[in-house]
Amino acid sequence: MAFASLADKHAIESEMPWEARDVPRTVWGLLSETERKFPDRPAVSFQLLSGPKDKAETLSWRALRSRVAQAANLFRDLGVGEGDTVAYVLPICNEATVSFLGGMVAGVVCPINPLLEPEQISAILRETGAKVVVTLRAFPKTDVAEKVCEAVRHAPQVHTVLEVDLNRYLTPPKSWIVPVVRPKAPRGHHADVKSFAAEMAKHPGDGLRFEDAGGDRVAACFHTGGTTGTPKVARHRYDGMIYNGWVGQRLLFTEQDATICPLPLFHVFACHVILMSAVASGAHVVFPTPAGYRGDGVFDNFWKLVERWGITFVITVPTAVSALMQREVDADISSVKTAFSGSAPMPLELFNRFEAVSNVTIVEGYGLTEATCLVSCNPPEGTKKVGSVGIPFPYTEVRIVREVDGALVECATDEVGEICVANPGVDPGRTYTDPEKNRDLFYDGRFLRTGDLGRLDPDGYLWITGRAKDVIIRGGHNIDPAEIEEALLAHHDVAFAGAVGQPDAHAGELPCVYVELVEGGEVSAEALMEHARVHVHERAALPKHVEVLDELPKTAVGKVFKPELRKRAIARVYTQALEAAGLDARVEEVIDDPKRGLVAQVAGDAAEAEVAQALSAYTRPWERVGA
Repeated sequence: MAFASLADKHAIESEMPWEARDVPRTVWGLLSETERKFPDRPAVSFQLLSGPKDKAETLSWRALRSRVAQAANLFRDLGVGEGDTVAYVLPICNEATVSFLGGMVAGVVCPINPLLEPEQISAILRETGAKVVVTLRAFPKTDVAEKVCEAVRHAPQVHTVLEVDLNRYLTPPKSWIVPVVRPKAPRGHHADVKSFAAEMAKHPGDGLRFEDAGGDRVAACFHTGGTTGTPKVARHRYDGMIYNGWVGQRLLFTEQDATICPLPLFHVFACHVILMSAVASGAHVVFPTPAGYRGDGVFDNFWKLVERWGITFVITVPTAVSALMQREVDADISSVKTAFSGSAPMPLELFNRFEAVSNVTIVEGYGLTEATCLVSCNPPEGTKKVGSVGIPFPYTEVRIVREVDGALVECATDEVGEICVANPGVDPGRTYTDPEKNRDLFYDGRFLRTGDLGRLDPDGYLWITGRAKDVIIRGGHNIDPAEIEEALLAHHDVAFAGAVGQPDAHAGELPCVYVELVEGGEVSAEALMEHARVHVHERAALPKHVEVLDELPKTAVGKVFKPELRKRAIARVYTQALEAAGLDARVEEVIDDPKRGLVAQVAGDAAEAEVAQALSAYTRPWERVGA
């Protein structure tokens, strides 16, 4: 059955309840079933370098299942039980895939962003109680080994570090050079350090040497950013991950499909939406370079890689689409059916340009870590409303609520409120490892309050209009404004600080910060920017713009009022874009529209088409006034 409308969603749900679906109930069961059906078909491919003819390693479903068995048996041999955690701090590679799946089969897996700072990695290791860490052996041009060494020093429960050597993916003469220029191995922590490959080889790959879980249980923990010393860590159960896989297999992929996924394997989009869909369907997933889209030459070679692997589905995000549109389509990409985009809204102009240049349709979707990812998407075979995030998937319910007299009530059609989600990936009351963070997180006992603002239109399409929670999303990466604000408040001349996201044509949002000085304070914005470079520890959180105001807008109780700062940021960025285009136009006001969220009102004599062109790369809506 197709998934083209709300009626199709309801028809699929009417077949039977989710609990009655004949699907394996564990990841090992799901992987084993797919290996039985398609043992010799390609499962995952990885290439260290981005060239269309560079060396690549492809694992069949038989080979992948064997390696997952070896990894799971290894982890159990190291004392990891069903409730114990295996963390990995790795770039994209086949070992990351194997660690992800094997960690879930043996116990609880925790993928960690290797771009985080040591103190953030350490905090996540402590939060999850990780016993084993899989990470990189020291390798040129990366400091992952050094950062993990420092992190493990402050995570006393970690007893074993397993190192992955990327040199095996290289060919001579590069593979000969690495041992000569390899950085000195960092040491200084308490854990045993062993070779991942050597330890894997000691364990059988023909099956598990322990009994697989009898059914649903917690099997993964994902951090939701890690930009503070106390990161939020969300728990995921088998049921939610298998649901993500079932959605992909039922509605999108078959064993004949190949997806290119240059997204990191510490993020739910790559791990649950793409990899689990492949495990359920038998589709082939291609991972180019350890850094994905950030890898050297990936954008320049992207279309050639699509041709090389016969890609049918492209997995992307708006920032990547923007970069791809700066390159010509220089290969045969006729195999591509669809491009899936997530993490942030797609500007209409970018959407249209991509489809015109590539002849590939973009499908936008919505998901979040706390819901084990998938929530909705524009139906591939139905109407695609650009700017919306489509129709909720089968077995996913969405409610829009607002607070009235201290109570939450459901909104009418097209009325904006907080988006709340219930589906097999939502675990009411137990979402976060920290019980305090689960307080007031659910509406009506089972609907996850996402913190996103939105509305449902008469056709059942979900539109995101803003955020209730105070977070900046830079290219899909969550940034806690508190880290920026605390860094600025450490300056003796700063009385108040308010960090928000300002619109950006490439990343969707970039952090900016507004400050109010103490009485008699004289520090300049330039000096405060220099102060931020020293005291904001995460590179992604470094503010793009610092501005000193006479007084920050505040609520009646003296709290910095962020909506006014967001309006100010939108007005500044849009006016600068109009000036850069040489137009007689400016943002006169930013209003809070009940359906569209914050809307920039543009005045001036410039033609509307010229204004549209100048602002085409931004997602925040605008309208003409006074013309």
